[in-house]
Amino acid sequence: MTARPPRPLILASTSAYRRQLLERLRIPFSVQAPGVDESVLPGEAPAALASRLALAKAQAVAARAPASVVIGCDQVADLHGQALGKPGGYDKAMEQLRAMRGQTVVFQTAMAVVCQESAFCAEVLVPVRVVYRDASDAEFDYYLCSEQPYDCAGSVKSEGLGIALMERIDNDDPTALIGLPLIRLAALLQKAGIAVLSPP
Repeated sequence: MTARPPRPLILASTSAYRRQLLERLRIPFSVQAPGVDESVLPGEAPAALASRLALAKAQAVAARAPASVVIGCDQVADLHGQALGKPGGYDKAMEQLRAMRGQTVVFQTAMAVVCQESAFCAEVLVPVRVVYRDASDAEFDYYLCSEQPYDCAGSVKSEGLGIALMERIDNDDPTALIGLPLIRLAALLQKAGIAVLSPP
């Protein structure tokens, strides 16, 4: 009997950062925009928001491609219980960086892997604690003008110059801060029937 070919893999995200991270696993995949409303619900905590949106994104794409394994992700910067989203521009980014100066921010990175046809659904939340330096407004300005991280949660682009704003990073999955925790993802894909370390 011929073995069933691996299910197609879809990243339910338009993020270039997540696409680049997933390419590290060397598994063929496609990308689809989930088209999910990312509005915060009244009283919703940052971790709950990230988890809800990650699952909603995966489920939205899985509904259109039921035989595929779909990865949904979301990240919310959590400053003492306040959700900091993508700033969208310089002024909001500067406001966020000033609020985070000298503080500990938890980046709540949520991920869901869903396959509708096989009834597979797994979710993980990978928090990353970041302690920020007491940087100056001039340093913030240089960083923002250099990196323009306006599409990043909490104005943070840790894979670039943003790393210089940080004093310490505490987490157990190095790529989680960028938005896609690959250690956890490799384990979930294995459970979903997609082996990462297998010959073609």
